[in-house]
Amino acid sequence: MFVKGYGAICRPLTQLLQKDSFIWTDTTTMAFKQLKHAMSQPPMLALPNFDKTFVVETGASGVGIGVVLMQEGHPIAFVSKALGSRQLALSTYERELLAVDTRRRATAPAFLFV
Repeated sequence: MFVKGYGAICRPLTQLLQKDSFIWTDTTTMAFKQLKHAMSQPPMLALPNFDKTFVVETGASGVGIGVVLMQEGHPIAFVSKALGSRQLALSTYERELLAVDTRRRATAPAFLFV
């Protein structure tokens, strides 16, 4: 199942798992509702067609990074992860570069041609 921005959406919920930090707030309620909506209507991953062009989209927000490998607007593979405290201190450009590097590491074995 592919959920765009999964890591960023889940970050407030994941933070609840830290020791002595289970405090349900409006932010966690919003994250839960967003995740519930995203999980109930996800786009399906498509199978790659090696005769068609691949497109890689990367992105970074204030809380996470994401990478999607697509063909004709349909997701083929994805990586989404929340940023740690050290990564949150990076500039926007550095976070975008981190997303590109994450794409390289995640897809290199399977998609050497991308």
